[in-house]
Amino acid sequence: MPLTTLPTVRLVIARCEVHYEGRLTAHLPLATRLIMVKADGCVAVHADGGAYKPLNWMNAPNRLTEGDGEWTVTNPKGEVLTITLDEVLSDSAHELGVDPGLQKDGVEAHLQELLAANCTSIAEGLRLVRREYPTDIGPVDLLCKDADGATVAIEVKRRGEIDGVEQLTRYLERLNLDPMLRPVRGVFVAQQIKPQARVLASAREIACVEVDYDALRGIESDELRLFCPGVSPTGGGTPPSARPVAVRFDRRRRGRPDEGGPSGRCRGRRRGRRGRRRRRSGRRPGRRPPTG
Repeated sequence: MPLTTLPTVRLVIARCEVHYEGRLTAHLPLATRLIMVKADGCVAVHADGGAYKPLNWMNAPNRLTEGDGEWTVTNPKGEVLTITLDEVLSDSAHELGVDPGLQKDGVEAHLQELLAANCTSIAEGLRLVRREYPTDIGPVDLLCKDADGATVAIEVKRRGEIDGVEQLTRYLERLNLDPMLRPVRGVFVAQQIKPQARVLASAREIACVEVDYDALRGIESDELRLFCPGVSPTGGGTPPSARPVAVRFDRRRRGRPDEGGPSGRCRGRRRGRRGRRRRRSGRRPGRRPPTG
């Protein structure tokens, strides 16, 4: 594409009033604002605050008419945006070129690829049959076989919500019609599963599994963890099978981890028993009973 035909964005900084008529009536009093006219025809009026959201705008398709100190933007729906310019402080146009688009990391497709390459991260003994297994209402993300040879349908989401459980339910109904596959059980996999989705999945006998995207990619988490006995916390050949030790905390012990040995709570109980025995015998600690 020649440089002279590249799409441009126009940026105008001006003291202006803005009036909108359409589904409702809105008015912006005189103030200094940024008016952006994008290459696709969208006109947006921004203030210094409000983050990315404009104060008022008119999406394409529309028609921009520039008069003497006044812009009129209309669209096929009959909406009208009128911008009255009191003073133009800056007016510039810039060629942005062709944008490659946003490249996201951690989307469902990436998560699905990682899980397909390592099905045992979902459950032991799983092996992949096919990704995007077709049904007459859409493809199942992963179709697997478990250690017993039973068919498992897996739906993968970044955030596990009720819609994902409903989607997997529909796939299971279609898959169980195939005598070569049934019975088919379902597993709902996501980085985070909402409680409502867990309740619905449990009611439909669908298992839920949460996975760590960074762990699947082999990126070490910066989360603080305790190491298994015999594993050095300084590195030095930590075996892949080593897993963090679960630590149970007792609030009555002021948050000290229960290490499995004699706890402060147990010692307190022993002291309490001694005190009760002393009270029954009439003795106090450190004093002998009276003689004669």
